Amino acid sequence: MNFFKKKTTWSNWELIPLKLAIATIYLLLGAMFWKEVKEYAGIIGILFGITLMISLYLWITKMKNEN
Repeated sequence: MNFFKKKTTWSNWELIPLKLAIATIYLLLGAMFWKEVKEYAGIIGILFGITLMISLYLWITKMKNEN
C-alpha cells in the first residue's frame, strides 16, 4: 500500500476546505446543546459535504500531478 506513504505539500489556501470540513463535522458530533444546533444541522451538513468534496478533489489532483 504505497497510497499512505506518498508525500504531498499543501499551501495554507489549499488546507482551508479541509479545515472547514473537519470543523463542521466536529460541530455536529460534539454539539452539547442539540436543541440550539438542530435548526442549523442541515446547513452544517451541506457545508461539510461541499468542503469534503473540495478537499478530496484537491488531494486527488495533487496526487495525480506529482506522479
